[in-house]
Amino acid sequence: MPQRKSLVMAQTAPRKLEALELPLPDVSDDDALLRIEACGICGSDVEQYDGALGTPMPAVPGHEPLGVIEAIGDGAARRWGVDVGDRVAVETLLSCRHCPACLEGRYPLCRNRRIYSYIPLDEAPGLWGAYSEYLYLAPNAIVHKVDASLDPSLAALFNPLGAGFRWAVEVPQLRPGQSVVVLGPGQRGLASVIACRQAGAGTIAVTGLESDAPKLALAREFGADHTIDVENEDAKQRILDATDGGADVVVEVTPYATQPVAASLDYVKPGGTVVLAGVKGWKPIPDFVSDKIVLKEVSIRGAIGVTSSGYAAAIRLIESGALPLEKLHTHDFPLRDAEEAILTLAGRSAGPGSIHSCLLPDLG
Repeated sequence: MPQRKSLVMAQTAPRKLEALELPLPDVSDDDALLRIEACGICGSDVEQYDGALGTPMPAVPGHEPLGVIEAIGDGAARRWGVDVGDRVAVETLLSCRHCPACLEGRYPLCRNRRIYSYIPLDEAPGLWGAYSEYLYLAPNAIVHKVDASLDPSLAALFNPLGAGFRWAVEVPQLRPGQSVVVLGPGQRGLASVIACRQAGAGTIAVTGLESDAPKLALAREFGADHTIDVENEDAKQRILDATDGGADVVVEVTPYATQPVAASLDYVKPGGTVVLAGVKGWKPIPDFVSDKIVLKEVSIRGAIGVTSSGYAAAIRLIESGALPLEKLHTHDFPLRDAEEAILTLAGRSAGPGSIHSCLLPDLG
């Protein structure tokens, strides 16, 4: 009998994806194989596609996998509490569980961390990304059971919503009633609004460009009190007025843009916290005045990845049906159209812009 294979869309060079077939591995006692139902697309997919992250190539991108357990070893089934046929969301990070950061409970900072979609194709079994029909679940993977009755594209929001809960609530230790400014109304920015409102934040303001008007309207629908067009309004004055002199927390999630990082120091109140989560492709930040940090005693926190608690909060919210989260999802693409999905999210396609998109291997 011929060996079964998985179609993958592998990145072989900057801005180049190729359709390949990889053999499906045998499953041992400690690992599993996931049949992908949906893979979310976010800004870091665009950065990886552009070659801005310096990730290995060739590799299979895709770090937001949702799928069904196709095969699993007995040890893995006991450890994860799942079995064949269960739907799971897969965490992006693979940590070693043994380094000082892991032992301190800070596994996103694992010194030996691996990241799904950033592992080379030549490392067996090659199925390390979700631009694929199947994903290999390594023994140190972390999975979360998800209601199988949910639409896959809705369930795939677990990743951006998880980022909102971690970046805007957990990292700055947001307290009920505190004011928040979110810089950027993309999927992570909107997720931050949702998470902050769920956490009992006071005033929430969101900034964006003139072209972001539909996203800013959605931000208001999900709980933002103020939305600000930075191209046509005095953003600093509006934020200071809305927050009585500055926000307790500023969350920066814009892609590539550096100006919002410098401006965040004007938006935050004395003693407040700025969370930097938007990747800038290693560009320096012009006009970043460090004296503002000193004189205002501002705390600056970086944020990478999502913790299990963030994912769990996101999945609970999705499964509750309490919010019309389907409004965040705008596009579905067949697996072979991965490049079009990336270009649509990046605003480089002729079609309508995307907030949240998915690759669906079973589509088309």
